[in-house]
Amino acid sequence: MQQLENHACFGGQQQVWQHPSSSLHCDMRFGVYLPPQALAGQRCPVLYWLSGLTCTEQNFITKAGAQHSAAQHGFILVAPDTSPRGTDVADDAAYDLGQGAGFYLNATQAPWAAHYRMEDYVVQELPALIEAHFPASTHRAISGHSMGGHGALTLALKYPGRYASVSAFAPIVAPSQVPWGEKAFTAYLGTDRSAWQAHDSVALIAQERSERLPLLIDQGLADDFLAAQLRPELLEAACQAAGHPLTLRRHAGYDHSYYFIASFIGDHLAHHAQALGA
Repeated sequence: MQQLENHACFGGQQQVWQHPSSSLHCDMRFGVYLPPQALAGQRCPVLYWLSGLTCTEQNFITKAGAQHSAAQHGFILVAPDTSPRGTDVADDAAYDLGQGAGFYLNATQAPWAAHYRMEDYVVQELPALIEAHFPASTHRAISGHSMGGHGALTLALKYPGRYASVSAFAPIVAPSQVPWGEKAFTAYLGTDRSAWQAHDSVALIAQERSERLPLLIDQGLADDFLAAQLRPELLEAACQAAGHPLTLRRHAGYDHSYYFIASFIGDHLAHHAQALGA
């Protein structure tokens, strides 16, 4: 691994690292915030943050203001990039497919399958790296925004016991039913819609599960993508039907931006701290 950045921040350190990924077959970057407790030698729980379309590891670490709460609770924050990167990695001219739009799944279709294995990267490879190289415990939480909210919800639902808690901001809750998801899933997974269900929160909620992690979701009502792409009412109905615990908070006047995330990120870290005992 190679350290690219290191900044003092709320008594801790905000770092950016680069490493060769065995899952994605390219170099990947991630941000890691080490709170004062970690610098003092304490093994700390880890919150994984998954960002949305067009983002890199930089968006969350520079715009969300999460380091202050992480320092208070003793969290390590890990923010990976949103897709594989490189000149030999398949891409698309549109913002909602290809590099910057990995959708946190393992692609099965050419040309994407060669590199686009973000599910393996986030669930397996990155935690193994973090727990081997940083003062991290094996207690994990996961959160994200938009496409990353989709990723956080689906990965928490698919891997019971892997995460102690989950939350999301303005997530794509039913990608099988909205344009962003239909486009990406067709490209990455093919036209068989039955294969899409394993990556759709609404479909996953309906399945019988041994674990029912409470979901915390914040949604701005001035979000330009609310009606066409996000559709939180679909998840709300699915949770009601399945008896799955959901806290869905709707906020008048808030849009899809990091101003919205920064306004409520403290609530989310408190939610995760309670679950993790931090």
